[in-house]
Amino acid sequence: MANLKEIRSRISSVSSTMQITSAMKMVSAAKLKKAQDAITAMRPYADKLTELLQTLSATLNDDSGSVFATQREVKKVLIVAITSNRGLAGAFNSNIIKEVNKLTNETYANQEVSYIAIGKKANDAFKKSNKVIANNSDVFDDLTFENVAAIAQGLMDKFVAGDFDKIEIVYNKFKNAATQIVMTEQFLPLIPVEAEANVNADYIFEPSKAEIVEELIPKSLKIQLYKGIRDSFASEHGARMTAMHKATDNAKELRDQLKLTYNKARQAAITNEILEIVGGAEALNN
Repeated sequence: MANLKEIRSRISSVSSTMQITSAMKMVSAAKLKKAQDAITAMRPYADKLTELLQTLSATLNDDSGSVFATQREVKKVLIVAITSNRGLAGAFNSNIIKEVNKLTNETYANQEVSYIAIGKKANDAFKKSNKVIANNSDVFDDLTFENVAAIAQGLMDKFVAGDFDKIEIVYNKFKNAATQIVMTEQFLPLIPVEAEANVNADYIFEPSKAEIVEELIPKSLKIQLYKGIRDSFASEHGARMTAMHKATDNAKELRDQLKLTYNKARQAAITNEILEIVGGAEALNN
């Protein structure tokens, strides 16, 4: 059995760890509220914009299709991996890395795959492959639509220039504080939508329908990437809060076990001292 000094040292260490994890849990909970409000407020706008774009696109003639909808033979694929800059968030980052590796090794095993990292963890995971063409981890330092729009514009430019035939986004979608869903979304080319019977409503378009679609597509793509990063940002704080909550509970359980062990060891030491005193007294009497 470990001596009392060693057990006291371990109790102190575990207690300090518990204080740190508890503080990190509270910090993440505070940040989560703000991030959750942001993504919750944004989703209806993003979904409605996508719906409007799909409705208009479905009514256009094939000849008036957008350059962003150009379907090419897929030879070069770009995967945008969205993770966090920090760890201590459970499986939050590892799930994204696993999904990207799965896409690379299975879905696009016969294509040339490159990566853009949004988050230091993604950059650290894929930089050894020498396929990371850009690292935009600093976007989390100032997470604004303007900064994300610049990244999205870069992706659109690469697709139009023919550098890549397909661009995918992999991120964690925020469901609640305890649940994050790994999402893989096709960013480019645009997925064609079948025209529905009721889309030809009596609308007056000014300017033309094609011009409206061309104006909406870049904005919709920027919103799509911004929504993905916002989802990931909220998911990160939810995952970290949950992980720190579990870590705090585990530290408390370990501390209680150590205290029990300490009390047993202390009781055994006191008993041995009493036995030694009694034994010494009897020896003097004899």
